[in-house]
Amino acid sequence: MGGGTGDDDVAKPPSTTAAMDVASPPPSSPAPAPSVLKSVLLSYAYVSVWITLSFSVIVYNKYILDPKMYNWPFPISLTMIHMAFCATLAVALVRVVGVVAVPTSPPMTPRLYAASVVPIGALYALSLWFSNSAYIYLSVSFIQMLKALMPVAVYSLAVALRTDTFRRASMLNMLGISAGVAVAAYGEARFDAFGVALQLAAVAAEATRLVLIQILLTSKGMSLNPITSLYYIAPCCLVFLTLPWYFVELPRLRAAAAAGGAGVRPDVFVFGTNSLCAFALNLAVFLLVGKTSALTMNVAGVVKDWLLIAFSWTVIKDAVTAVNLVGYGIAFLGVAYYNHAKLQGLKAREAERKAAASSMATAKEGDAEASARLLPEKDGGGDQKN
Repeated sequence: MGGGTGDDDVAKPPSTTAAMDVASPPPSSPAPAPSVLKSVLLSYAYVSVWITLSFSVIVYNKYILDPKMYNWPFPISLTMIHMAFCATLAVALVRVVGVVAVPTSPPMTPRLYAASVVPIGALYALSLWFSNSAYIYLSVSFIQMLKALMPVAVYSLAVALRTDTFRRASMLNMLGISAGVAVAAYGEARFDAFGVALQLAAVAAEATRLVLIQILLTSKGMSLNPITSLYYIAPCCLVFLTLPWYFVELPRLRAAAAAGGAGVRPDVFVFGTNSLCAFALNLAVFLLVGKTSALTMNVAGVVKDWLLIAFSWTVIKDAVTAVNLVGYGIAFLGVAYYNHAKLQGLKAREAERKAAASSMATAKEGDAEASARLLPEKDGGGDQKN
């Protein structure tokens, strides 16, 4: 899954000129190439850490929000705790510890923040609010099946906003994924229309956020890693969440406190470790994408979804029917093909880049050789004149 060895890393033979020079010492042995096995093992380690943390956050959120478990059904409050925790740590890492630097090209001006970060923060708040709320009504396994619609939403929005081109094969693939999810929903034993609406709204908000990141940030030359993303977006997201929290959950929290509800005050250990897992997951994303690729994370996400479905079935004892599995299997094949097509596209672009670089290098070498042939001719002409 890690990047392969490039052409520049291959040891070159000594040049013809050096070989003809008897007095010159023998060429030094090239530095040993990095171990392929080590690179593969490190890639699997990064993937394992990301899957473990992503798995833990999802199951932990389900445990906190589910009425049959910890029974703290306040998803906006939970998301606000996460955002406050992540924003505090991100500010400390950027401003105090200096782990990563604030992007300066282009600088984050108030105008750029309002035009680019604020819309992304609002969509992130909606995505987290809706997705966490869905855990109250739906099983973990069924939520993972519905999340298979993410490529469909991202591709459809990208085509609509003209950041991607329409391709019939891609659209047929998206229809196949949608059909698989529809079959899985048809076979769901605990189908809840409101919960499905919440999860679909979360997918739509997240897909819009991803497309807007491409339009509003990447196109302007700004690249944010997960730490700087939290540094800018988490405070904005926290502010946006206060509005629905004030009208939706604050009255319920006051009513529960007045009734003497024991679970109104969040447990410091439970919510502290839950928030720490959420922040560690963002660091794991930074590590995984930085050391491998975003495509590797997409493929690892498919593995994680199957593990979550198995965990939900065997440990949480959620009902998973045969129709569920058949439908998700269809969607899984579509997502696998989508990732395969993306990989082939990346390989084609990389091959084109290398070919262009090779052509440019060959042209420069030809110009240098032509100049070298012209120099003796000029020198010879000067001698004749003398």
